[in-house]
Amino acid sequence: MSQANINPLPPSLPDQAYCEVSALEGGIIQAVCHLYVTTAKEGEKYTAPSLAFLIIHAKTRAHLLFDLGVRHDLENYIDPVKQRVKLFSAQAPQDVSASLKKGGLRPEDITHVCLSHCHWDHVGNPALFSSARFIVGGESRTLFQPGYPDNPKSVFPANLLPEDRTDFLNTNDDTWKPIGPFPNAFDYFGDGSLYIVDAPGHLPGHMNILARTSPDGGWIYLAGDSAHDWRLLRGQGDIPDGHTEYNKEQSAETMRRISELMTLSRVRVILTHDNEFYEENKEGDAYWPGKIKSL
Repeated sequence: MSQANINPLPPSLPDQAYCEVSALEGGIIQAVCHLYVTTAKEGEKYTAPSLAFLIIHAKTRAHLLFDLGVRHDLENYIDPVKQRVKLFSAQAPQDVSASLKKGGLRPEDITHVCLSHCHWDHVGNPALFSSARFIVGGESRTLFQPGYPDNPKSVFPANLLPEDRTDFLNTNDDTWKPIGPFPNAFDYFGDGSLYIVDAPGHLPGHMNILARTSPDGGWIYLAGDSAHDWRLLRGQGDIPDGHTEYNKEQSAETMRRISELMTLSRVRVILTHDNEFYEENKEGDAYWPGKIKSL
């Protein structure tokens, strides 16, 4: 699809607010490719990061995290999650907390934590972030009704999120507006610097972030688990049967919209389990205390 057929992203305004974005080590998993894409080879796996991102508002210096990765103390996951930790050979020799400290920040310095969704490899250990407000999609509530241990098979601990510091965003509210190819997004800081994007399909409440990375038109799209494999966004495969998506049709539509976004100039897209980004940038300047270069 040509750029002419896609709604453009908002133009920059005078003195435009923007964000500085840094990648954070948040553990690694072994990606089992046949779960993600139809064109995977038999037995195909790769080492994938569970990335988190530090987003700093360039004017107010508010510190927001997008996702919290895998927790370091794997033994403290609830029993139903431990089975998945084993399946994906997950480990976090350096978790998000340690990654922040390498750049001189403490968990208590974080003012906001936005979770793309509530799967175990994205939520880390929320208890470490005692000063932050947590931002999750409103449909995430259903995952905890009931959560573990009331439902002993649930992979969502009932006490995962702090009750007094969690905002469940109502994506049907009239403050949510279209942006680019996406029909539903929320201008979180109210200045056009960061949009929370409704990205349904993978899990109830799944959200992405679209942030400006410069005052003159650079953008980054943090896609969470909207796609687990780049082939899905490049037209090189489809979502397989026996897939990991809550709603296959919604996931396919979200992927289509991200693929459209990728045709726009000066937009960088990063997946949470982005092995290509990881191989190109690990231990480099894209990681905190460095930052991801704006396009």
